[in-house]
Amino acid sequence: MASALDTPQGAAELAESLLPPLGNRWLHTQAVAARASEVSAAVPTEDRDLLVAAAWLHDIGYAPELRDTGFHPLDGARHLETLSAPVRLVHLVAHHSGAVYEAEQRGLTDELAVYEREESPVLDALIYADMTTGPAGQSFDFDRRIDEILVRYEPGSEVHTAISKARPYLGAAVARTRARLANRSDQGVNGS
Repeated sequence: MASALDTPQGAAELAESLLPPLGNRWLHTQAVAARASEVSAAVPTEDRDLLVAAAWLHDIGYAPELRDTGFHPLDGARHLETLSAPVRLVHLVAHHSGAVYEAEQRGLTDELAVYEREESPVLDALIYADMTTGPAGQSFDFDRRIDEILVRYEPGSEVHTAISKARPYLGAAVARTRARLANRSDQGVNGS
């Protein structure tokens, strides 16, 4: 399966082997993957499968059997490494949705820094997919999703603090993705 992890089908199979017992987390993951597929036009053609694969795998670190640090982006990335997953896929999972902000809160900055964060349309679109999908797969706009996270986690908690600090970064990624989609849509209209 390792060679297929950067394909949507291979990634979906791995996610499905780990996440269904987690209920809403599985619903969220399926919806994030669907959203990533919907916005894949925001990334270069050659990166579209990688985007959707990363969406399927972004939360695998929540699976109890993968839990090591308790920080799901890091635990997920480490598991993917053991499966010889492609480096970019590992790094996207490690850095999805502003993970660096939560790593700071958890004292795991050095551990996360092992994985290079790419600044790219792919990471932006992954953030967009995650930050516009609710905890049970609902379609949310960005502000509603951030507000939902801030309500779910108490003030002063690692996640609440991290998301509060990450909000401008995450919002910028969402805005860039929207702009890329609009630009491609305009090009499609003009190119007809």
